[in-house]
Amino acid sequence: MLKSSISVVTRSFAVALFALALTGCSGPTKVESDLGLKDVPDWVNEGTNILNNKDGRLFHGVGSAKPLADMQLQKSVADDRARAEVARILTSYLEVVSDDYVSSVRAEGESVSEESVSRQIRSSTKINLRGARIIANWRDPKTGVIYSLCELDMNQVKSTVAKSEEMDAGLRRYIKNKGDNIFDRVAGEQ
Repeated sequence: MLKSSISVVTRSFAVALFALALTGCSGPTKVESDLGLKDVPDWVNEGTNILNNKDGRLFHGVGSAKPLADMQLQKSVADDRARAEVARILTSYLEVVSDDYVSSVRAEGESVSEESVSRQIRSSTKINLRGARIIANWRDPKTGVIYSLCELDMNQVKSTVAKSEEMDAGLRRYIKNKGDNIFDRVAGEQ
């Protein structure tokens, strides 16, 4: 029962994110596998994560969908779930940024509203998902499950934040100056 409730919530969230996300084409990024499953792409084994490698600072989300009567619909569901995973880890990253920013401002003796910062972070998450793109799909020949890999580059996040007029100038500047360091710290903690 809990699993089906989670699936409904995930599906609803993914459908909402679909309207915000902009897909594009790109070559797949190489992700090292650590689960040891055979005959699957490495990114399926690796799953959703934050990567800092030769390809850049990347948010990766992996989604899947069980077989449906319509394969295009099945692929779309897997894509939407992958985007939802990117939204989840981007939100987690931005929460760390928010906490660090509030601490930094308070250390300098200034006043800042945590609620206002949280609102700006939530808005930024929605805006940034427009830069997320599906970079790979794979169908398991044994089970028929389709897997999708969605990617969002940290440079895209910083570019979008820099253009955001709703975000406080201090927070924008903080993300520009400290965003990569925080990303590296969060990626290293995984």
